[in-house]
Amino acid sequence: MLSISLIDVGLAGAGLYLVNRFLTKSSAPVPPGPSGWPIIGNLLDMPTGDPWITYSNWAKQYGNITSVELFGRRFIFLNSPKVAADLFDKKGAMYADRPQLPMACGLSGWGDALIFLSPGDKFRRYRKNISRVIGKGPVRAFHSAEEVETRRFLRAVLKSPNDLMAHIRRTAGAVILKISHGYQVQDDNDPFVNRAEKGMTLFGQLIKPGNFLVDIIPALKYVPDWFPGAGFKQFAKASEEVVAELVEIPHEFVKEQMAAGVAPNSLTSHLLGDDDLDAEQEHSIKWSAFSMYTGKYDRNTVSSIYGFFLAMTLYPEVQAKAQAELDSVVGPDRLPTLEDLPALPYIAALCKEVLRWNVVTPLTSYHVSTQDDIYEGYLIPKGSYVFANIWHLLNDEQTYPNPKEFNPERFMGPNPQADPRDPCFGYGRRICPGLHLAQASIFISCAMSLAVFNIRKAVENGVEITPEVKYGDGAICHPLPFKCSITPRSAKAEGLIVAG
Repeated sequence: MLSISLIDVGLAGAGLYLVNRFLTKSSAPVPPGPSGWPIIGNLLDMPTGDPWITYSNWAKQYGNITSVELFGRRFIFLNSPKVAADLFDKKGAMYADRPQLPMACGLSGWGDALIFLSPGDKFRRYRKNISRVIGKGPVRAFHSAEEVETRRFLRAVLKSPNDLMAHIRRTAGAVILKISHGYQVQDDNDPFVNRAEKGMTLFGQLIKPGNFLVDIIPALKYVPDWFPGAGFKQFAKASEEVVAELVEIPHEFVKEQMAAGVAPNSLTSHLLGDDDLDAEQEHSIKWSAFSMYTGKYDRNTVSSIYGFFLAMTLYPEVQAKAQAELDSVVGPDRLPTLEDLPALPYIAALCKEVLRWNVVTPLTSYHVSTQDDIYEGYLIPKGSYVFANIWHLLNDEQTYPNPKEFNPERFMGPNPQADPRDPCFGYGRRICPGLHLAQASIFISCAMSLAVFNIRKAVENGVEITPEVKYGDGAICHPLPFKCSITPRSAKAEGLIVAG
């Protein structure tokens, strides 16, 4: 059995390599990159941690579009805003597809999530469902919910500032669960939030390019569970169980609330209110809500707000300017609201800099080319996996001088630098449908926190602790835990927090 399995894997890899070699014969060269080996290609060149840093270094060596090959599959990295926009926006129809990754779409239960769907009727239906609730106009109906939950966040931070990340996660989960399912999150240890956190931890590993060899050699999915190196199957089973809970339990909660006549307005209750739903339509509602819930919960909001507190700890001069603007425009007698955004240009610029400086998703999710394409003299073969290196785009010194510095003023004045929200929320047909909700969440969290708190370096034994700017390993990046001091700016500010 061992010999047969190893031979099958080897033959599958060699077959895929030869088939792709044969099918992609062209006079145009593929984009440059490090030299590889027969059959395995660039397997030995692939980084094990922070791959976007390696890909960024390749960009400096090989140019704005680089590539590697793994077992005959071409992986292409886009390293300039123009190249990413040319392919993903201008040629969106050709690059909007997703691969049916064996790990995510088959083994781990995520196959019906919006992020993994290929363009088609189901894809359009999910996006339409979500846009009906959190599109640019409709999302305003939930601004009050965002503000209420952010006030709860301020009270929680005042009570236990050392549990900052837990408070951020609870608040992000509370906002999206209220919108997706009308669910009111508990103050502590909420089961829905706990499931979402577990699910997003698994998701971050699933979408990290090259993290699972079975996505490169699909034949590995037939390896027995007991086979050495088949630990990915245990991971897949755990993920499948969590996904089933995240899809079904909140949905059933809404149905019970509707039957009792007490269901608040939400995406799910709104869509379930349509008459004569068939099984396919209800399936679409469940997965639309799940896609919105999991997409918004972690991919931008949690990491961005935690990154904001890190930036304020390290850049007190930025904090002081932001607080001066709030004091001038809003005053000390109330908390800022989302209606104040147009009058707070420095806070708006600060939120943009949070997205640029604290890159949440360093690489776009997989885009698949659906036909051969020639771009700038290079062949992009049909079936290539194409990524924009967002980390490189947002740290390119040509676009953002001194990129490691947190400087909101780069987005102000007569010649502002490129808006980082464009790459942060995706491109073309795959642009994030929850981007307006995410931006509102980041703004109101930053504005309210700055209005009432001073965020400083922690002091232990008389010594200031300067946190390091380091991130966890995963396709979704969070700053590693750090220490800071969070205290009310004044007695009046503390009164605003307590009053809520």
